[in-house]
Amino acid sequence: MNCYEELVARGLIAQVTNEEEIRKMVNEGKATFYIGFDPTADSLHVGHFMALCLMKRLQMAGNKPIALIGGGTAMVGDPSGRTDMRQMMTVETIQHNCECFKKQMSRFIDFSEGKAMMVNNADWLLKLNYVELLREVGGCFSVNNMLRAECYKQRMEKGLSFLEFNYMIMQSYDFYELFQRYGCNMQFGGDDQWSNMLGGTELIRRKLGKDAHAMTITLLLNSEGKKMGKTQSGAVWLDPNKTTPFDFYQYWRNVGDADVLKCLRMLTFLPLEQIDEMDKWEGSQLNTAKEILAYELTKLVHGEEEAEKAQTAAKALFGGQGNLDNMPSFQLSDEDFTDGKIELLSVLQKSGLAPSRSEARRNVEQGGVSVNGQQVKDIKAAFEKAAFAGDGMIVKRGKKNFMKVTVK
Repeated sequence: MNCYEELVARGLIAQVTNEEEIRKMVNEGKATFYIGFDPTADSLHVGHFMALCLMKRLQMAGNKPIALIGGGTAMVGDPSGRTDMRQMMTVETIQHNCECFKKQMSRFIDFSEGKAMMVNNADWLLKLNYVELLREVGGCFSVNNMLRAECYKQRMEKGLSFLEFNYMIMQSYDFYELFQRYGCNMQFGGDDQWSNMLGGTELIRRKLGKDAHAMTITLLLNSEGKKMGKTQSGAVWLDPNKTTPFDFYQYWRNVGDADVLKCLRMLTFLPLEQIDEMDKWEGSQLNTAKEILAYELTKLVHGEEEAEKAQTAAKALFGGQGNLDNMPSFQLSDEDFTDGKIELLSVLQKSGLAPSRSEARRNVEQGGVSVNGQQVKDIKAAFEKAAFAGDGMIVKRGKKNFMKVTVK
């Protein structure tokens, strides 16, 4: 199966322009393509996963990825999918986030020997003269068409700032610059970016002529992929200091039954034939499929050693196999104890299992907390320091949150 056909079979392609030409370029390894990443945090999260995996697949087929970091567009903010304006960031914060991104992307993309590039649109956007920009590209955009774009329509009632209204022009200008500077002839993005990407394609054609090759593709579930990055307790980051490899593994281990095969197709590099066989699996076999998904994605992000550790810890915790050395842990200090004891509510809050003491109290009262496998419903429960010695105490909140608590 050729590269483009595999992208389709994995459910990654939603809309395209010039499909036959795109298929030919991708399959022959002649695409120089970009995907944009706004540096709104110092770590990528699992919502970026689909884009990173796509870049890796295309590079493996001989195509050249450009990871475009939105150092310039981040100064404005993308209105897509938002109900209010983004908080403005400093240039220093944006630069720091860009450096963090490249380190994480290097696990997916080979940046050596000109095989890929990372560029920052601040290099051209921050140098633009406003009047010159209006004269150069302003006539290429219809305000009527812009207002019909989904990313703007959903904001019109609640308010759309003129600052954000310029985002489509800036993103379109990115493709125009990348085409001229680096021969970038293709752009990928989520379904929520479709209008912005078409704007870039049209800008190139109007400025450089109808023969200019500029093509557009959207990913099927990128907007859903962004939702993947959020859980009830916050974001699931690719940075191990923000989301441990164990928690990352557990996140994917706990995906819904209806999503596991979809995630295996879109996000892993397992052969489609192997995944298609899993279509026949039912009941407990779906848990095996989730373990495969969790292991493969943890290996992609954190390496095989960390994936093995996370899987071993999960089996020890849930299946009574292996040891608990690699599960998330927290160390109490002597100062945490009063008269040689510590309350359970304090353990939950200090370890991060509960965000506040009141939340910890509610969890205990509702029967959602256990210690070493035994449910505890007494909000006044307290433990001697000796209980945390040796292998420590396994504290569980809810069905998915665990912590091995020890003492220094």
